[in-house]
Amino acid sequence: MRELRSSSFWRAVLAEFLGSLLYALLGLGASLRWAPGPPSVLGAALAFGLAQATLVQALGHVSGGHVNPAITLAFLLASQLSLPRALGYLLAQLLGALAGAGVLYGVTPAPVRGTLGLSALHPGVGPGQGTVVELLLTAQFVLCVFASFDDRHDGHPGSAALPVGFSLALGHLFGIHYTGAGMNPARSFAPAVITRNFTNHWVYWAGPLLGAALGAVLYEFALCPRPRSLAERAMLRMRALPPPPSPSPSPSPSLQGDPRADSAQHHGAGERVPYP
Repeated sequence: MRELRSSSFWRAVLAEFLGSLLYALLGLGASLRWAPGPPSVLGAALAFGLAQATLVQALGHVSGGHVNPAITLAFLLASQLSLPRALGYLLAQLLGALAGAGVLYGVTPAPVRGTLGLSALHPGVGPGQGTVVELLLTAQFVLCVFASFDDRHDGHPGSAALPVGFSLALGHLFGIHYTGAGMNPARSFAPAVITRNFTNHWVYWAGPLLGAALGAVLYEFALCPRPRSLAERAMLRMRALPPPPSPSPSPSPSLQGDPRADSAQHHGAGERVPYP
């Protein structure tokens, strides 16, 4: 439990909370119906995609900028994230998305709120079909994330924020007509809680989480440039824990640790977060 006592852990959890708040606020806000007729599919897709890209760029160096329980699960399964950090991220993502949806509810006129961007199946699309759609959309998103940030490529892949954002936007362009394109359990959870509408809500957990697991397994064991051995995966998990404090000859005069050491510990922890 040393990781829970490190300041880098709590900074990362805070970053996931703030990122999820902004993601829900901006993405769900673009999904509201301000004029007669349905909201713009292109506008909603771009809003979610650009929000993801922006948060990757802004928060990636702190937490990885997951803002999505499915992405967190994928990196946990790929041995690139410790279990305590994954659980901390999950809680922060759910609370952050709920806070973002709450802010959106408070600042939006009542006639415009509607269902607050609630994820819902299109008439004629069954829960099983919706689950498959969510699975496939999330799997392609996870594959893009893993490929964009894989340090095993021969050359530097360049900035990954835009590819990740485009991948998410692509999923929305296709999936909005079927399921509303959840692709993120926290994003679907928040409006469901506020509107108290949990119809077929399980689809938006089962589909993305299964898709994340599928994408992680496919990339790590079949598609990546050089598959990691079991020993390397075990080492990644061991290195995800912060090292124990080394004994010092004299007590430190300050109660606060060196922030540079904290930063080095976070970035050298061995859990390759998906965003730089």
